[in-house]
This record gives sequence, structure tokens and C-alpha cells, in this order.
Amino acid sequence: MTTTLRPDGPEEALPDGGRTRRYSVCANGRPVGGVRVTAGGPAGVGRRGLQGGIAELEITEGRRRGRGTVAVLAAEEVLRGWDCTRVDADIPEECTAALRLALALGYRERSRTMVKHLVAEPPALPAGLRARPIGEAEFPGWAAAGEERYIGELVASGLTEEQARAKSADDHRRLLPDGPHTRDTLLTRLLPEQPADAEPLGDLWVQLRGRTLPGGEDLAWVLSVDVAEQARGRGHGRALMLLAERACLAEGVRHLGLNVFADNPVAGGLYGSLGYRTTARRLGKRLL
Repeated sequence: MTTTLRPDGPEEALPDGGRTRRYSVCANGRPVGGVRVTAGGPAGVGRRGLQGGIAELEITEGRRRGRGTVAVLAAEEVLRGWDCTRVDADIPEECTAALRLALALGYRERSRTMVKHLVAEPPALPAGLRARPIGEAEFPGWAAAGEERYIGELVASGLTEEQARAKSADDHRRLLPDGPHTRDTLLTRLLPEQPADAEPLGDLWVQLRGRTLPGGEDLAWVLSVDVAEQARGRGHGRALMLLAERACLAEGVRHLGLNVFADNPVAGGLYGSLGYRTTARRLGKRLL
């Protein structure tokens, strides 16, 4: 029995200049499932730098016959034809069969999404610590350091240097259009109580609104939490996350989410200890 992909509608253009198309998974010409492929990339990346995505994979008939495997491999061929050099798949945590399939086909976990439902007011900062907004004068330096750190994380997760730099610049430009005055944005710096001119212990960047859960509830998002190298291992990461939770509750937002890269188990352990649960995993691989 032959499994193939057949277009299930016209190709659609995406706002970032990318493209997407839905395909039927067919067995001897008869639909038995579906899959969507997407190609895109941040501005500044050349044609041979596009990132591909595979989503909405579903086999409705004849599971365990290798149809999912053939569908993914065929989707990868479509993406190669679209000049993609990398493919990612976002897999909900409950879809264990899809996770096993991706791992068997050479995909490796790049990051995971974690979310917490905020109920109780978190404790105040420990004694000896204070927090203040990142000011306009220090914003350029903070942003430049954050971009470089993000580039390193993206390269470690599988992007090329060109892709990582373009994505970092694009994300910061899109998410901080008005710099430190961007609406619904928390930019906070953690410092010792004394002295007044003490070096920062860490920084926090949270988007308080702009995302929603499937049910329509607001979802705040931690975009960056960073502890100064000389101040690590002293609970400051936890203090920054508690600041994020307090800010969300003050805005009436009851859900806070984040992405954690797979090569950062320390951060993943911190978030887990604070009650964040994994809701999805992003797996990917290079397309040769």
C-alpha cells in the first residue's frame, strides 16, 4: 500500500514572507490523515536560510502502519524543495506517540514550553534585595547584551549564526517597538539594597499581555530571565521569577509561560520547582 501527500488546498502566504500548505495523507489515493508544512524566517536571512515547520500531523485510519513516518519524510522533502535548511515540530506533551516518532526520525529536543497557573500571591523579595525598572539610559546596553546572549542560545539549539542573528534582531525589534516604554512589558533589574550604585544581580523581561491560551485567557510570557555570572547559585533566579508572578497578578493575568532550552537543565529544574509544567516540546533537525 502506497502512502503519499496530496495538496489539500492552495499554498498560503505568511506575513513574514513565508509560505504554508496543508496536505492530505493518502493511502493508495484515499485520504487517511493530514499534515501542514510551513517555511519562513526572519528578515535578513537569505533564501537558503529558511526554517521549516511540520504541524497538524494526524493519521485517522490505519495507525501503526508507518503512515505517520512516510508523511513526515514526505513533508521534509516538500520543505527541502522550499529551500529550508532546518525543520522543527512542536509536539504537545500529551502526544507521546508523536514524540516517539520524531525521536525515531532523528529529531532532537531543542526547547520546551512550560506554563504555570497563578493562584496565590508569591512571597516578597528576600531581605537585602530590591527591584527597579530598567531605565532609558541603560536600555541600549541591556538590549545589546540580551541579543548576544539570545544568539548564543539559538546557535546552541541548532540555528546557524546567520539565522540566529536575524531572528534575535527581528524578535527584539518586534517585541520592543518602543524600547523600555513598550506597552504591557515589564523590564526589571534586581539589585542589592545597598549600596545605591551596586551592580545588578539580574534582569527580567516579561510580556504581560499579547498571548492567549486556547480557552481565550491571557497568557503572560517570560522572554528573558538572566542572573549575573558572579551572582549565580544564590536564589536570584527564583527571586526574579517571583517578581514576574507578582507583576502578572497585579495586571489580572493568571497564567505565565516560558520557553526553556533543552541544554539548560538548571533553569528547567528551577521552573519545575516553582510549579511550572511542561505543555509542549519543540524538536528539530537539520535538513541535509
